[in-house]
Amino acid sequence: MTDEDLKALEKAVKKAKRIATERAGELHDLVEERLPAAYEEIPATAQAAYEACQAWAEANAKLKAAEATT
Repeated sequence: MTDEDLKALEKAVKKAKRIATERAGELHDLVEERLPAAYEEIPATAQAAYEACQAWAEANAKLKAAEATT
């Protein structure tokens, strides 16, 4: 794996982490500011946060595996 490949993976991890953090913030805002009136939004907001965190975890695992082989 080249240095460029590693940098691309690092960039993907950072982007995925930013998105996961944003989705977690949306979930937090829903809980803190809009419940109980917006309770119907919980499943979709929580699913989006879960999927974003899962995408980060997968990207991070790829980066760690690539770093281990270099």
